[in-house]
Amino acid sequence: MSIEPDPAWCCPPLLQSRLGKAQAEELAAAFRAVADPARLRLLSLIAEQPEGEACVCHLLRPLGLSQPTVSHHLKLLHEAGLLGRERRGTFIYYSVLPERMEALRAALAPAPVQEPRDGRRRARA
Repeated sequence: MSIEPDPAWCCPPLLQSRLGKAQAEELAAAFRAVADPARLRLLSLIAEQPEGEACVCHLLRPLGLSQPTVSHHLKLLHEAGLLGRERRGTFIYYSVLPERMEALRAALAPAPVQEPRDGRRRARA
């Protein structure tokens, strides 16, 4: 049984349009989730696995953290919509959701440079 976050999760680029309250809360939750060094390492470790997925048992030694701590971090990343998970017997396998990571990256994308009507480029401040 695969448990995936809502696939409609997405926000407009932060620097290109005004965010609504719900969109800002969703983005803030995702950024809070990745604002922890252990969680960033978890995302990296899972993404580099040959199958693109890992269970807690694969992540303990590289992180040097206890099983409850790693499970807690994985849960937060999943709740933030950054990891998918699938139960296989007694194990839960996690995988990075690339479309969610791309949505975070895109949310911080700078606004494109607007060309003035006279054809000259404006200097950036």
